[in-house]
Amino acid sequence: MTQYLEFEKPLAEIEGKAEELRAMARENAEMDVEKEAAALDKKAKDLLRSLYADLSPWRKCLVARHPQRPHCKDYIDALFTEYTPLAGDRNFADDHAVMGGLARFDGKPVMVIGHEKGNDTKSRIERNFGMARPEGYRKAIRLMGLADRFGLPVITLVDTPGAYPGKGAEERGQSEAIARSTEKCLDLKVPVISVVIGEGGSGGAVAFATANRVAMLEHSIYSVISPEGCASILWKDAEKMREAAEALRLTSKDLSELGVCDVVIKEPLGGAHRNVDAAIEEVGKAIGKMLADLDGQSADQVRMDRRQKYLHLGEKGLAA
Repeated sequence: MTQYLEFEKPLAEIEGKAEELRAMARENAEMDVEKEAAALDKKAKDLLRSLYADLSPWRKCLVARHPQRPHCKDYIDALFTEYTPLAGDRNFADDHAVMGGLARFDGKPVMVIGHEKGNDTKSRIERNFGMARPEGYRKAIRLMGLADRFGLPVITLVDTPGAYPGKGAEERGQSEAIARSTEKCLDLKVPVISVVIGEGGSGGAVAFATANRVAMLEHSIYSVISPEGCASILWKDAEKMREAAEALRLTSKDLSELGVCDVVIKEPLGGAHRNVDAAIEEVGKAIGKMLADLDGQSADQVRMDRRQKYLHLGEKGLAA
């Protein structure tokens, strides 16, 4: 059952009426409601197209956070074969907000790592809503090191509000773990491909997304801070999150113009949650193309390509 966002309420009413008509027809075989229901379907599709034609940055945030949006596990299950999860940082614990392991993509061995938010109350609590602790980033560092040793491309799937800011996480060196993960991404001699599939929040996202190629789903977001956090700091009022979202330039379109995002992956009409299979298929195509672009490069070339990307970050936006 589709969960509707606040700006989709008119759409919910129309689709609800169409479903009510069909439910009545199922109970009474003599009723012929298909013509009326089809008219409502067309009206709903037209409204959906209108709503998503020019989403504001804040509405993009809402879509990126949609609870039914496909998450890291969904992509791994659909796009990768022979996935073998690897757990723990060999130091403190296994962080379930970060999942990763060896797998095959299009038959070729890779290392896949990503944030996992969970899809129901139990799994969201277990996954800490995708907010990784230091042990999560240290697990990622371990897996990236393993990939480097065996010459395996690294594919990361980013979907986090940010790193977990709790007392225990800070005591165990949260900022140091994020910095080490970012450093590890830069030092790898294998291609690193990153896809922002939902939220890319703060350093918690950068630690996975310091890649040769960064792709974003059309309605995903990537920012140094959440709009609510930005509003709380600048205006001392979290309710000004709409203004903050505008100022942060966190949409895929903005970040593509600034050169932060290399590829924008088109989503199905109404967002990835409305057609999960189609969204996952498009992500798979984008990953395959980005890997092909880097195929044949030497270890030094791959490393230099990544370093040059970040040394010159922002120049595209300044030139514009």
